[in-house]
Amino acid sequence: MKRLHIHVGVEDLAHSIRFYSALFGAEPVKTKPDYAKWMLESPHVNFAISTRAGETGVNHLGIQVDDESELAELRDRLKKADMDVQDEGQTVCCYAKSEKSWVHDPAGIPWEAYRTMEDAEIFKTEKPASAQASSCCAPAEKSTSGGCCG
Repeated sequence: MKRLHIHVGVEDLAHSIRFYSALFGAEPVKTKPDYAKWMLESPHVNFAISTRAGETGVNHLGIQVDDESELAELRDRLKKADMDVQDEGQTVCCYAKSEKSWVHDPAGIPWEAYRTMEDAEIFKTEKPASAQASSCCAPAEKSTSGGCCG
């Protein structure tokens, strides 16, 4: 596994970039009008912020891996743990082309397992309205209770 990934929704991107740059002692490696990303070595994390999340705060978490074999191993672990793994396959999200799968932790927080292949010029691949995510890229949590997210 390469890095822990954290994506936080923010209201004011410029203000948040100044804050996190000071906190991390580093400038973002990627900035767009609605997005910024830091690839930190200490702590070893891919930290991203965007104004696209719909709400402020933690949007989703993830594990970013380097290659297909690491992703296959991570997916196998999740499936063997009897988790509801949603394989998204290759997609564009957060200005990157990647291959990913999603699970929700017991608190309902979306986690992605993914590998990035290359940068992209668009934020994400648009999906039909019936498949739109509840967060910037994460699928909506499946609910068996018939509640709002069912």
